[in-house]
Amino acid sequence: MVRILQIDTSPRYEYSHSRTLAQEFMEKWSSHHSETQIFHRDLGLNPVPYIDATWVKAKFTVSDQYTPELAAAIKLSDTLIDEFLAADRYVLSTPMYNFSIPAVLKSYIDYIVRPRRTFTIDDNGFKGLVNHKKMLVITARGSDFRPGSAFASQDFQEPFLRTVFNFIGITDIQFIHANALNSDLREQSLAEARTAIQDLAPFW
Repeated sequence: MVRILQIDTSPRYEYSHSRTLAQEFMEKWSSHHSETQIFHRDLGLNPVPYIDATWVKAKFTVSDQYTPELAAAIKLSDTLIDEFLAADRYVLSTPMYNFSIPAVLKSYIDYIVRPRRTFTIDDNGFKGLVNHKKMLVITARGSDFRPGSAFASQDFQEPFLRTVFNFIGITDIQFIHANALNSDLREQSLAEARTAIQDLAPFW
């Protein structure tokens, strides 16, 4: 049994290209792998709140020293991390906003990147605790950020996501980008993304 956590982040729902492509991947994956359990976290429709000072204090406090206020502040983070760690693989769909990720995704990442839960610090420095997992990231971008394009150097989305998930131990990360969706390359880009999904789904 493979447990997949599907994380969608676009608020546009049926008008979202990233959501649509992720759902197409999940359907194709499921058709090839019947022994699959899928969990769904919809950050676009149900965003997590931003962290605050109480949450930050709780993050750096060991659990046996929590006050009732700190325990309440960290509860959602524990729920999200437990859900995240229970999965074997992750399918993350996200649009590109202002060269990077939506605020709802950044807030989610802030909740799950936590010392003693998803990373630790020892004499050799930081060490990720989320090991032997796989992630697929499916993105939708208005402009063309492919290597060699005019905007390639301004893609801060893929490097950030690789860095932060590598940091907690996930190093097997693949990306499928639908680029240039606000241009005359739109249909070509969507077709290329769907071909990549078709090719990857049986073997991922």
